[in-house]
Amino acid sequence: MSGKVRIGIIGAGNIGNVHAHEFSKLFDQCEITAITDAFMPLAQERAIAYGIPFVTATPEELIARSDVDAVIIGVPNQLHAPLAILAIEAGKHVLLEKPMGINSSAAKRILQASAKSDRVVMVAHQMRWEAIPMAIKAQVERGELGRIYSAKTGWFRRKGIPGWGTWFTQMDQSGGGPLIDIGVHMLDLAIYLMGNPKPVSVYGSTYAEFGPSRKGIGTWGMPNWNGAYDVEDLATALIKMEDGSTLSLEVSWAVHMDTDNLPFVHLMGTDGGASYRGGSGKLLTEKFDQPMETTLLRPELDEGERARLSRHFLACIQTGTKPITSALTGFTNNLILDAIYESSRTGHEVVLDWNMNE
Repeated sequence: MSGKVRIGIIGAGNIGNVHAHEFSKLFDQCEITAITDAFMPLAQERAIAYGIPFVTATPEELIARSDVDAVIIGVPNQLHAPLAILAIEAGKHVLLEKPMGINSSAAKRILQASAKSDRVVMVAHQMRWEAIPMAIKAQVERGELGRIYSAKTGWFRRKGIPGWGTWFTQMDQSGGGPLIDIGVHMLDLAIYLMGNPKPVSVYGSTYAEFGPSRKGIGTWGMPNWNGAYDVEDLATALIKMEDGSTLSLEVSWAVHMDTDNLPFVHLMGTDGGASYRGGSGKLLTEKFDQPMETTLLRPELDEGERARLSRHFLACIQTGTKPITSALTGFTNNLILDAIYESSRTGHEVVLDWNMNE
């Protein structure tokens, strides 16, 4: 398309504010024309802060506007699929916060709607645009690590249950606990860095040892002590790929463990390895029978992953190209997450069902 991309934001909370901040800086490429939120005073506050001309009463009203080309969706997980599908069918481009769907069925519906449209549908997995993972990905694509046969990823929060009793901790609204909250980030990033092998089976377990007793409460979000907690607070899984490689995943909101609370990915290749931990990383190999490593550091003047993500979304709209974090990647993540929960429930390995016709 030619001209500026006109953006509407659904959800004016923390993540909606992040998107408003980032896209407002790209005023030469886009303009935010409308915003909405279930709590109208917050939407009005954001509109004033970012000079957004229209505040709509409902998401449906925003999606229907002729001055909105692209919709950013940052609302509770159970609303992702209904709003994304509505926007796609209305001819809008969509940038959707993770997870793409509350479960794989919802994600599949989004993927199917996307397949029938020429609109850009992108999942906002910002960790792919962090400087260290980008540097590691470049090495992987050059073949410096050889064949990646195994990987390990995770994120341990020691005392970090968010918004106890709110939608975050209720399965029917969130789809899960740390596995679908922060685990989906690590799952997405690790598979991407591995070279996008096709997952074929999953064995996993989930545990709720803190949340039901109101322990392990973090500082993010306001608790609702009249609410409920029926999600996990720790999950672990082994994912097997079609090419024979494996991925180990471990995440928690609360755990009695010595942890630095940093996300991590470790890649093990035949010719070298790579490690990412928060803002730093390493490339590891062996030369002259001696182990060698190169330290990777985030550039001091790095513009940030959210800026790169935002520009990528706009570039895909302008050029008609497929985003790196496409609807298919979102569905893949949801398919694995569902299998982990199912494996924990049954105690058995789950073979992934890639049937897209149902």
